[in-house]
Amino acid sequence: MSGKAGNPSVGLAGELTSFGHRLAARVYFADTDFTGVVYHARYLEFLERGRSDFLRLAGVHHTELADGKHGETLAWVVRRMEIDFRQPARIDDIVTIETRTEAISGARIFMAQRLLRDEDVLVEAKVEAAIIGSGGKPRRFPKEWLAAFAPKSG
Repeated sequence: MSGKAGNPSVGLAGELTSFGHRLAARVYFADTDFTGVVYHARYLEFLERGRSDFLRLAGVHHTELADGKHGETLAWVVRRMEIDFRQPARIDDIVTIETRTEAISGARIFMAQRLLRDEDVLVEAKVEAAIIGSGGKPRRFPKEWLAAFAPKSG
C-alpha cells in the first residue's frame, strides 16, 4: 500500500489477516502540530481505531458490551501501554495500523501494534487491555471471544 493512496477494496473497518488485523487511515490536519507532523497524543487515537476495528471484525461490538448481552454491562479498559516512537507521520500520509494478539489471560488481553507508512515502521506499541463489569471489577473473557482473539502466528 502506498504512503499516499489506499486500497479501495478494503472496508472502513480494515481487514482480518493471518496475524490479526490491518487498517489504513489518512493523517489529517487535525492530527498534526504546527509543523505538519502528527502530534504524539494522536498516535493513541490511531492505535485505538486499530484495536476497535479488530474487535468489530472479530465479532465483538461495543454496543453489545453496553447492552448486557453477556449477563452484565462490560467495558474495555487499557491497563498499560508501552509506545516506541520511531519516525514521524505527516499530514496526508496514509498509514497502516497493524494489531495482533500476543496472549490472553483471564480478563486480560496483550496486544502488539504497529503504525506503518509503506514499509517504514513509525510507531510500535504493546497494549494490555482488560474487560471489566459495571462495578469496575475484572471479568473473564466470554468463551466465544477466545477463538476470535487467539494469537496468530506470523
